[in-house]
Amino acid sequence: MNLVLMGPPGAGKGTQGEILSKRLGIDTISTGVMLRTAIKEQTEVGKIAEQYINDGKLVPDDVIVSIVKERLSKPDCANGFILDGFPRTTAQAEALTESGVKIDKVLSLEVEDDVIIERLSSRRECSKCGAPYNVISNKPKTEGKCDKCGGDLIQRADDNPETIKNRLDIYHEQTEPIKEYYEERGLLVTAQGEDKLEDTTKNVAAALGLEV
Repeated sequence: MNLVLMGPPGAGKGTQGEILSKRLGIDTISTGVMLRTAIKEQTEVGKIAEQYINDGKLVPDDVIVSIVKERLSKPDCANGFILDGFPRTTAQAEALTESGVKIDKVLSLEVEDDVIIERLSSRRECSKCGAPYNVISNKPKTEGKCDKCGGDLIQRADDNPETIKNRLDIYHEQTEPIKEYYEERGLLVTAQGEDKLEDTTKNVAAALGLEV
């Protein structure tokens, strides 16, 4: 299966991508990793992308699509792949289609904004060992202190409600229109993200026509 995984920040795409990767025996491909690898390996498009980055410019869609296509042509993608974090805009989706990359299904993980804001703004991590906590669903034994090393628990700068809202606004404005693009082509399926991981996993399997 050639799958695109999309959804707002904090919807659980990374976790579901990992579960699907193991279940289907196909790799999850992250655009960021692809870009860094192409630059490191100094492929032709990698060199072009590096020049844009060194000049402080955004890497154009056609260069990103070339890197994606280059990565997807490798043997480990022959039986399928999961694209996470790409395409991010309708222009990228169109460019991906025009490049000849075949997509079987686009799975959109649906979670309400207020749920995401609560979920992400409740996250904490230990300032010493980095252990993750959540003040709602995964509380430490002592408030504000790490169970493992006793370090202070902190909130990451990008987990404050205002930053999360800005990230969601960008998603709705730039990325969400992709759903319409793929829906028109009969490729879009949706799955509701739930509070419990196993419930979300069941919804994802049902949406993709896999055994629940």
